[in-house]
Amino acid sequence: MKLAGKVAIITGGGRGIGKNIGLAYAREGAGVVIAARTLDEIETTAREIQHCGGASLAVQTDVSDYTSVENLISEALRNFSQIDILVNNAGVQGPIGSVGEVDREEWVNTLMVNLVGTFYCCRAVLPSMKRNRRGKIINLSGGGSVSPRPNFSAYSASKAAVVRFTETLAGELIPWSIQVNTMAPGSTPTRITERIVAGGARAGSKEAQDAEEILRGGGVDPERQAALAVFLASDESDGLSGRMLHTNDDWPSLIGRIAEVMATDLYTVRRTQPRE
Repeated sequence: MKLAGKVAIITGGGRGIGKNIGLAYAREGAGVVIAARTLDEIETTAREIQHCGGASLAVQTDVSDYTSVENLISEALRNFSQIDILVNNAGVQGPIGSVGEVDREEWVNTLMVNLVGTFYCCRAVLPSMKRNRRGKIINLSGGGSVSPRPNFSAYSASKAAVVRFTETLAGELIPWSIQVNTMAPGSTPTRITERIVAGGARAGSKEAQDAEEILRGGGVDPERQAALAVFLASDESDGLSGRMLHTNDDWPSLIGRIAEVMATDLYTVRRTQPRE
């Protein structure tokens, strides 16, 4: 098993992508701490992991509240004595519509959850990972993180910031052998997708149409998302840091080529300059 003896924290782990990652980690031998605001959902996920023979813990957490995040880390350490993997999956869609129309407080709250929540969790887990001189942090990006996405300014701005935060943190943590990467999961049926459909005309006709197609069964295979999350958490990805990988067929080719990739700007966000 690829994660035997490891302990992972997954925020937003009560449903959707986070839940699938938690179950995949448990199948690979990891102890899993499931965190989210909705207690009954994370307790259900924790029970499913336990029924599969895995060790799990549900900790109700609001990632936009640093005291709540500190409690999450404390509970994880109290129950498992170590934290090897952190998956920052918790996120919200936020307001849909033009900048001049959206609710200001909802816009700011989106950044508090998607960006500040990621920062809080990373900051809180670092003392433990630094003591052990190892760790894997996986931050989830999303639509609009590397290209403009009209009518989704809060979500896209927060996710773009997560990508650059990941690259920056990765550089800071080199001395401790802690790797930080971004995972772009692709589109799957989630409550975020449902929010887009509910947004209707405010989302734009193409966005709404694409979201409806995803809810009808389109989008990325959840098993491929889970496989990428396992790769980034496992020893197979040792040395890979500060990169953004999409849930597609590209990342398996990185195995055995990580040193080569790290010597380039591949899988990073950079300014494109004209060729002379």
